[in-house]
Amino acid sequence: MIDGVIDRFVVVPAAYVFLLRDGVSGPEVLLQLRQNTGFMDDHWAAAAAGHVEKGETAYDAAHREALEEIGVTDLDLTFVTAMQRTRGGEPIDERIDFFFTARSWTGVPRIVEPQKAADLRWCPLDALPDPMVPHELAVLDSLRTGTTTPYTTFGF
Repeated sequence: MIDGVIDRFVVVPAAYVFLLRDGVSGPEVLLQLRQNTGFMDDHWAAAAAGHVEKGETAYDAAHREALEEIGVTDLDLTFVTAMQRTRGGEPIDERIDFFFTARSWTGVPRIVEPQKAADLRWCPLDALPDPMVPHELAVLDSLRTGTTTPYTTFGF
């Protein structure tokens, strides 16, 4: 408590969408190579992800981000996990991430924001590119191994 005011952090919510398909050698996920975002640039990440905006549900954010980032609509979303994460206990960096998968959608995924994504590629779940955004890799590993849980933590 500082000067009678409770010192609370603000939790930042985000939604992530992993598009999945059956590939020749097994399941594949669509990933983007981040660039010029200021966070994990030059790392592979979910093809569509972003902050949940005021008054928006995580499901709504997932649909919006998929349209804004890869130009697809009508996603059949499946909830995977909610991840509470931090980076070194910095209160400003407390996050709650909502992860979804989709195996059907309308449109052909493409890079809509070329200033933020250097590449977009289907990758086998058992042979992901390097480097990956670490907390997203944790979720993809749990999808690959069938060990997802409704609630996960990262960085604590």
